[in-house]
Amino acid sequence: MTIANPLVGQSRNLVLAAMIFAVAMTFIDQTIVSIAVPQIQKELGLTSTGVQWAVNGYLLSLAALFAFGGRLADTVGHRKMVTLGVILFAASSAMCGLTPKGSIAEAWIVTFRVVQGAGGAIMFPAALAIVVQTFALRERGKALAIFFGVAGGLTALGPVLGGYLTEWTWRAIFWVNIPVALIALVLIVISKPVTEHVPARMDYRGLVLIAGGVTLSVFGFQQSTVWGWSNPGIGISIAAGLALIIIFYFVERNTESPLMKVHIFNNRAFFVENLVLGIAMLTFIPIFFFASEYAQIALGKTAQQAGLYLLYFFAGFVTASQIGGRVLDKRGAKRPVVIGCALAAVGFGLWASKVTQLDFNNQVAYVILAGFGMGLMLTPASTDAVNRASRLSYGEATGITQTVRNFAASLGLAILGTVLVDQMRSRVTTTLIGKGLSAKAASAVATKISQSQGGSLRAIPHYVQLDFAYSIRTVFYAMAGVMAVAAVVAKIGLQPGVQKESEEASASVS
Repeated sequence: MTIANPLVGQSRNLVLAAMIFAVAMTFIDQTIVSIAVPQIQKELGLTSTGVQWAVNGYLLSLAALFAFGGRLADTVGHRKMVTLGVILFAASSAMCGLTPKGSIAEAWIVTFRVVQGAGGAIMFPAALAIVVQTFALRERGKALAIFFGVAGGLTALGPVLGGYLTEWTWRAIFWVNIPVALIALVLIVISKPVTEHVPARMDYRGLVLIAGGVTLSVFGFQQSTVWGWSNPGIGISIAAGLALIIIFYFVERNTESPLMKVHIFNNRAFFVENLVLGIAMLTFIPIFFFASEYAQIALGKTAQQAGLYLLYFFAGFVTASQIGGRVLDKRGAKRPVVIGCALAAVGFGLWASKVTQLDFNNQVAYVILAGFGMGLMLTPASTDAVNRASRLSYGEATGITQTVRNFAASLGLAILGTVLVDQMRSRVTTTLIGKGLSAKAASAVATKISQSQGGSLRAIPHYVQLDFAYSIRTVFYAMAGVMAVAAVVAKIGLQPGVQKESEEASASVS
């Protein structure tokens, strides 16, 4: 039986606002850093791999620790974990903005990006669990559409705000989190969200296994562009990471108080929603990184203009997110998830077909379409997955879902980043040989350019812009294929219809 929540009316709306501001920082940081990548890379002297770790270290930390954060929220208290996460996130943001120049720059910024991720992993599951417990099942799709839509809208400000702030200093893109955090903390104090939690022992063995598995597998893909696939360390790292994840699954099945109650995957809807989310997230976060670099390198845009470029994607995303949430409440998750994945696939494919023309005006409609498709599927899939958990396990279910999402995002950035660098190296080598350089000299120059992705060049030559555009085209076509696979999985795996209150009450993960 579902326990009635005492919060109604304005109180519920205030709680929703507090949680939106809390998680807004994590959404903003998924995009705002991508805008400043070329400037950060140039000023701090980071390699292409180093700057990818500055982006990916954050995602990797989120993925590795989300299950831990979700479990903490359900056992220690959701409000406590939101507050702690906000403080940790804001403090590490300040430290990222204080990154010194010199030899320690790369280690410094990557370290505090990882700490940022830890703060987000503690905060996000608790915040989403608070929203889920505050609203009844029949109102949850609408509430979470607002939650993800407004947060997505604030995320949409990330690229634009990042562009303006980067014109002043890239360091300000991290400092902007501090006032957002202060607003979130004030709203939490005022709204006093009330949720239920049950104290339990923490499964540190499971934490070590999942964190090690996620880190090693993503690290292997990420380092492949530096070490090369012939290096045995790559295969060993990936294999060891996947092995640890498999071991984690079987260990958790037989642990009395597990970090992650993996039996919830026996629920078909939960399993399929997470599978679809995992596939889709291979593209969703990486698109901001690659689109930003394309705008600044291939199109020659400023950071501010690149922010506006990504704003078109969010225009489609935020609009469709509201539609998806309402369709979920009325008809269930299957229709918006399947249609959204299909539209995103078409959008990415058409977008890819235009990038080599180096004319943004020819791409706008397809950028919006890709964003619309992602928004239409993301809110229903995420909400429906969390709805499958029992009331006392919303934080844990959110932790599982977000672990899947962020692991996939990290993996997508690593794999697609490898594809981009390899494509860029190959195309620039061919171009330089055609200009009369020897194969050896052309390869050396191409390796340097592909690692910096043009960031170390004072003026980017037209041939580099074009070769980068062709390389991005390959990445975008891959994204289209990924979303097509997600659409097929959703079509085959999801059941039509709206979930009922009785299903929520009985779908315990214990």
